[in-house]
Amino acid sequence: MSKKLVIENVSKHFGSLVAVNNVSLEIEPGEFLCFLGPSGCGKTTILRMITGFEQLTSGNIIYDGEIINDIIPQKREFGIVFQSYALFPNMTVNQNIAFGLKMRKMPQKLIDERVVEMLELLGLIGWERHYPSQLSGGQQQRVALGRALAINPSVLLHDEPLSALDAKIRVRLRTVIKKLQEELGITMIYVTHDQEEALALADRVVIMRDGEFRQIGSPFEIYKEPKTSFIAEFVGTSNFITGTKKNGKIQFGQLEFMVADITDVDGETVFLAIRPEILRSWMLPSLLKIVCLQMLLKLMQRLSISLALL
Repeated sequence: MSKKLVIENVSKHFGSLVAVNNVSLEIEPGEFLCFLGPSGCGKTTILRMITGFEQLTSGNIIYDGEIINDIIPQKREFGIVFQSYALFPNMTVNQNIAFGLKMRKMPQKLIDERVVEMLELLGLIGWERHYPSQLSGGQQQRVALGRALAINPSVLLHDEPLSALDAKIRVRLRTVIKKLQEELGITMIYVTHDQEEALALADRVVIMRDGEFRQIGSPFEIYKEPKTSFIAEFVGTSNFITGTKKNGKIQFGQLEFMVADITDVDGETVFLAIRPEILRSWMLPSLLKIVCLQMLLKLMQRLSISLALL
């Protein structure tokens, strides 16, 4: 049964580089949580600290009320699926899935039963005697997933597990992962830089940048109510317009927009993020005016330069 996992004031420094900067988070039992952010934001470092592969500079990782900072990875109740699969090339599918169980010295009969269960769960029946080199990328990733699940972990962590696969297989496997999580009821923590993947899988998404948590919320909240222009641009597609606050409205040239909660925004200059899917046909005349105005201003600037040269 899954238990609560707490990240408490955690920081990680590599010399003068601050990889993770004083972050805190509570992960509920059975939750699917995604860390989402650009490369180098610190998301994999957090994953490695949770699993015990990386020591903390400060703070605590707390699991079921117990600080586990000094507990070695193999003694934690966690499984992990790596980006590179990390399968043993000299072992068959059967042997790879059974590896963690043998390290725990389980009886052979129970090992055999558990391996068959994983093969059935992941659609790998008939492939048990094959070696990793004889499998496709998708099949290898399912073997890695089976090996991690075989030990019956309370928390399963994924470090960008689908990034090396082509688009169609990624979509298929993320459906498999989500279905498994719902059926097994275990906590899953998933690291990715793919926004579509995070929004499709997660109960909650943690947006990271420069080693900090910039926003935590449901996929709907992250997409519909981004807290910064970085998040609005990173998650989904947005067009940005710079305007000025005036009489409770946003003014752009001669056009005025009504915007909800504009009084809560500090400063006179504001940035509007417009999602393509919210556009309606009745908005087109106003948007065309904006485009035409921008083109006219650029043309006037060029003409003034040309006249000056004459």
